[in-house]
Amino acid sequence: MSNTNTPSAEGSQAGFLAIELDGAGWDGADISRAVLAAESAGFHAATFTDAPVPGRTNALQRAAFAGPVTRSIALVPEVDTVYTEPFHVSTQLASLDYVSGGRAGWIVTADEAPAAAAAVGRSSVTGAALGQEAAASIEVSRRLWDSWEDDAVIRDVATGRYIDVDKLHYADFETPAGFAGAGYSVKGPAIIPRPLQGQLPVLVPAALLGEVPADAVDAVLVSAPTPELLAAEVLDVRSRVGGSVAVIAELDVVLDSRGQAAASRETPFDGGRAAFAGTAAALTDFLESLLADADGVRLHPASLALDLDELGRLVLPGLRRRGVLRPVLQDGTFRDLLGLERPASRYASAAAGTGK
Repeated sequence: MSNTNTPSAEGSQAGFLAIELDGAGWDGADISRAVLAAESAGFHAATFTDAPVPGRTNALQRAAFAGPVTRSIALVPEVDTVYTEPFHVSTQLASLDYVSGGRAGWIVTADEAPAAAAAVGRSSVTGAALGQEAAASIEVSRRLWDSWEDDAVIRDVATGRYIDVDKLHYADFETPAGFAGAGYSVKGPAIIPRPLQGQLPVLVPAALLGEVPADAVDAVLVSAPTPELLAAEVLDVRSRVGGSVAVIAELDVVLDSRGQAAASRETPFDGGRAAFAGTAAALTDFLESLLADADGVRLHPASLALDLDELGRLVLPGLRRRGVLRPVLQDGTFRDLLGLERPASRYASAAAGTGK
C-alpha cells in the first residue's frame, strides 16, 4: 500500500521523531498543553495509547481533541482491531483526518484482552488470530476510504444533489477462507467522504508482520529488549519490508532532569521496550546513531512533566544542529512527512476502465 516519492537529498539522510503523550509517563497531564508542548519542541508526530484509564476518553477521541489546537504535528492514535467494528474504525479515523487537516495516522493494535472481549460478548482472541483480525480491519478501512472518489461531493444546487452517486462504490469485503475468528462482511460505501490524505498512514508493530502483509502498511514499529539490540532489530525489519515502508524504532526514555539523575528516578516502564537512561547529550548521540538506520524513532518518556522539557530544550535542538532531523512540515500532511504520495481511489480506476 505504500507509495513513496523520491526523497530529497536532505530527507533521505534525516529522520523524524514521534513522542508518546499519554503512555506510562502521562502523569495526568492536560492533553492540549502536552500536545502543544510537543509541537513547540519540534516533534513531528504525537501518539496516543489506548490503554484504559478511569475518567479518560479513548486514544482516538484525545487525538481528535488535539486536532484543532495544533498545526504541524501529526496525530496518531492506537486503535484496536480485534474488538472494535472495522466500519466504525474506518469512519472515526477518516473524521480525525478532517479534524486535523490531513495530519492523522493509525497505530494498529491487536492484543489479547479478555475484559474487552467480555464487554462486547465475544470470546477472547489469541495467537495468530490476532494478526488476522488486524489484517482484515486494515483492508476494510482501506476499501472504505477509497469507496468515495475524490470528486464525489458535487453540491449541485440546481439539481438538489449533494453527491454524485456514481462516484460512490461498494467495498464488498468478506473475511477470507481460514479466518480464525467469526467471519463477517462489509458492504459499504463509507458514510463520510474520502479522507483528506486519501489513505491514512497505517503503522503496525513488527510482531504483527506475517499475518499482516508488509504491502498493507506504511510503517512498522520496532522494539528490542535493550538499546544495544535495537539498531540490529531495525536492520532486520528493514530487510523484511524493503525500502518503501518506514521503520520506526521504539525507545523508552528517562533523563537526568532538574538535578535528579536518571538512574535514581523511579520509572513506570514494564521492560517490554529498549530503555535509555542518562543525560540529554548521551541520548542525542544515541539517537543520531539510531537514525542512521531507522526512518524515525518514537520516544516514550518516563514523565512528560520532566522529560519533555529536557527533550525540547536539549535533545531536539542538538539533533537539528547535526542535520539528523527532517524539517517540521508546516501545513503538510502525515503522508508528506513519510514521503508518501496521495493515492488515487482504487475504485476510480476501475470505474474509468469500464467507461462509467
